[in-house]
Amino acid sequence: MGFIADSLNRIQPSATIAVSTKARQLKAQGRDIVSLSAGEPDFDTPQNIKDAAKRALDEGKTKYTDVDGIPELKAAIVAKFKRDNGLDYKPSQVSVGTGGKQVLYNALLATLNPGDEVVIPAPCWVSYADIVLLGGGKPVFAETTIENGYKLTAEALDKAITAKTKWFIFNSPSNPTGTAYSAADLKVITDVLVRHPHVWVLTDDMYEHLLYDGLEFATPAQVEPKLYERTLTMNGLSKAYCMTGWRLGYAAGPEVLINAMRKLQSQSTSNPSSIVQWAGVEALNGPQDFIAAHNKIFVERRDLVVSMLNQAKGIQCPKPQGAFYVYPSIKAAIGKTSKGGTVIKSDEDFVTALLEEEGVAVVHGAAFEGSPSFRVSYAASTESLKDACTRIQRFCGNLS
Repeated sequence: MGFIADSLNRIQPSATIAVSTKARQLKAQGRDIVSLSAGEPDFDTPQNIKDAAKRALDEGKTKYTDVDGIPELKAAIVAKFKRDNGLDYKPSQVSVGTGGKQVLYNALLATLNPGDEVVIPAPCWVSYADIVLLGGGKPVFAETTIENGYKLTAEALDKAITAKTKWFIFNSPSNPTGTAYSAADLKVITDVLVRHPHVWVLTDDMYEHLLYDGLEFATPAQVEPKLYERTLTMNGLSKAYCMTGWRLGYAAGPEVLINAMRKLQSQSTSNPSSIVQWAGVEALNGPQDFIAAHNKIFVERRDLVVSMLNQAKGIQCPKPQGAFYVYPSIKAAIGKTSKGGTVIKSDEDFVTALLEEEGVAVVHGAAFEGSPSFRVSYAASTESLKDACTRIQRFCGNLS
């Protein structure tokens, strides 16, 4: 028997983290690298949130807390769900973890048994499938297409659901595509889920506030109240609140699930940082006006990147309505050879050659179960985006 657990052989390290790490290493070696691989706003955490953390330190709020969140933070989360989503929860229905990823991990590890299936629209965030696999479940991908703006259809969802399906994971706006669903778009999906009462819904709303072009946010339990009793609605502070390094995620759902998640967390990390929790109270209860100001800049960056990438030879780049990613297709580049001599057989070949020859770091589509494509994060300065897109245009222009 080997020393390392067999379960770890079912998963891979995060591809987005791997690319970002490689880009940092190349920069440290003196290479001129523009990294568009990390899903991380370049804006600083708002000052009022930082001040709340400093106050917590000064007031000695540095002790252990309840496993899954202080009462004040749970109250702020309950108020947020009512205010923003029209969803009524009690504090006992709320779980707080060290980032949204832990909340997802807790939910899946606490519920999956060997053979359970989890339906995931693809392309999808890199960690969904691996967490399912780690829990002994089977990810089942419901494919979407660039022609449909990467939106899941009712037909594709219905086809993917079987008697073994335990969860459906839904993410809007989407990482990696930026695809966002209106309430009308979502109603088509929830109608399918109503017909399959054995399927639970895990909705990842991490990019809720990053919506553009007048689109209004909607979440499944809000659109279809019949799903309330089998939906875990997850969110966090990383993206809209520019708190990626603070690590605070939360969710609300049925108490039977929340209790199971708390049990798991009590034997793993225990409580999230006490200081960060008090910062989270301020983030949710404090001023929200900076979000609109940031979104205005994100729209300008999105439009710049979409325009420049669509001018690159062989690239097709849709214009998404949410998050801070674009997900261009490189179907026309497959089979060509780069100036440096790399034969582009896959999107991984494309992004590897792009990094080596032009110094631009992006993430290949295979990491998101959607090829041949790549993900660009436009949560970077306008100057960096212009530079990177110019390099991508040059790289594509040199393919032969």
